[in-house]
Amino acid sequence: MKAYDKKIVLENGKEFYGYGFGADKEAINEIVFNTSMVGYQEIISDPSYTDQMVCMTYPLIGNYGMTDEDYETKVPTMGGLIVREYNDLPSNFRYTKTLSEVLDEYNIPGISGVDTRMITRIIRDEGSQKVIICDADVPYEEALKKVKEYVIPTDMVSRVSCKKRWYSRTPNHRFDVVAIDCGIKHNIIRKLNEKGCNVTVVPYNTTAEEILKMRPDGLFLSNGPGNPEDVQEVISVVRELKGKLPIFGICLGHQMISLALGAKTFKMKFGHRGGNHPVMNFATGKIEITSQNHSYAVDVKSLENTDLTLTHGNLLDDTAEGVKCEKDKLFSVQYHPESAPGPQDSGYLFDEFIKLMEKEEQ
Repeated sequence: MKAYDKKIVLENGKEFYGYGFGADKEAINEIVFNTSMVGYQEIISDPSYTDQMVCMTYPLIGNYGMTDEDYETKVPTMGGLIVREYNDLPSNFRYTKTLSEVLDEYNIPGISGVDTRMITRIIRDEGSQKVIICDADVPYEEALKKVKEYVIPTDMVSRVSCKKRWYSRTPNHRFDVVAIDCGIKHNIIRKLNEKGCNVTVVPYNTTAEEILKMRPDGLFLSNGPGNPEDVQEVISVVRELKGKLPIFGICLGHQMISLALGAKTFKMKFGHRGGNHPVMNFATGKIEITSQNHSYAVDVKSLENTDLTLTHGNLLDDTAEGVKCEKDKLFSVQYHPESAPGPQDSGYLFDEFIKLMEKEEQ
């Protein structure tokens, strides 16, 4: 049998040996798991995974390679990738590079051959924790010491947000939308373009005054990594602009809207990551199968003291999945209606945003 060349050591002391792929480097991150069966390219290139090492529960990863058109950001910032079996011989006529080549290009380490089922159960039972990926011959005590001393950063949004504003236009547009980039997925911008919106993407620290000067018909708050309480710049913008123009938020954007209107957030035990979370739409009674990626959630009880109404709830753990405030012309959801990759149940939310902007025109 081929000798192991890499290993991971968890904060709880568990050690797993495997085979390295991608970048040959040592890295320490928070470890999380993702239950998606497809879409590893979109996961790897989602800025919400900045400084996180992702354990994929689906056992075979890499089998369809990487495709130039399917990235969710220009520069992937994931911390690392943990898989059961890595396939370096893709079978897909669209692929342009292998997964390992892309990880190497963006300095992201990977490890295969480990027991991802056991790792997932550890995270599920004990919660998200820190982890190191390193060479197999690094002494156990040294690796564990590094893990325990590592401090999870709080500046992820400032690192992944664009540094200058940029534009995504569509022919014969109806509305102009400003999107605050906290780590925005490109398919969100594509969906807004499809609905007839020209989109101006701006850095996370753009002020309310600067946004109003652009005379937008609506404001969008993006997904992104980390604790929403660390992004006070965006929370302040929501407080200043609520009621002045329609506002729509997704994931981190949902949390920041809730904080701006007086609700509270908390860190979950292991978060939601995957494309199979059932969410109840309280207005229609329908259950949507949703795509999710977050470590924090809005405290349902804290909504009682705000002007926000709970619109969606998670059927697995009763966490808040959507809120709205008609008076302030805003709404948000915790999950990802742009669905890259699927499911497609929640695309109607972009239509709801369009309706809000149409109402303002009247």
